[in-house]
Amino acid sequence: MSAYRTIVVGTDGSESSYKAVEKAAALAGDAGAKLVIACAYYPADPKDTAQAVDVLRDEAYQVTGSAPTYDILRTAREKATVAGAKNIVERPIVGSPVESLLALVAEVEADLIVIGNRGLNTLTGRLLGSVPSDVARKATSDVLVVHTVR
Repeated sequence: MSAYRTIVVGTDGSESSYKAVEKAAALAGDAGAKLVIACAYYPADPKDTAQAVDVLRDEAYQVTGSAPTYDILRTAREKATVAGAKNIVERPIVGSPVESLLALVAEVEADLIVIGNRGLNTLTGRLLGSVPSDVARKATSDVLVVHTVR
């Protein structure tokens, strides 16, 4: 098996997803691979933002739709650096997690996508699907499902 050159990992800011980031970062560090950390989000609707401004007043500057995404990516980068990754790229992506991650994998020509197992063994996940199972089923690259929730 050849070494991975580009690894994509998704995070939603949960502790579970950060465990997947740390595993992906360790793999990227060991392989000398580029690590692309992705966080999917939906932009805030201007109507929702206007309503939030009315409620939040002085704190309204915090409502921008993608602001939490950048905080999540910054935290993920810090964890990835500690875990050993050297070449790290942060990518906020608009859309659903599964479709956005798969599109990003194709765009950056990733060899591996790393994702946590949260939702994989739940009743809802079994009936309706989950991010890890949908990614594993639809991906054209290798997929590593990290046991982040037991």
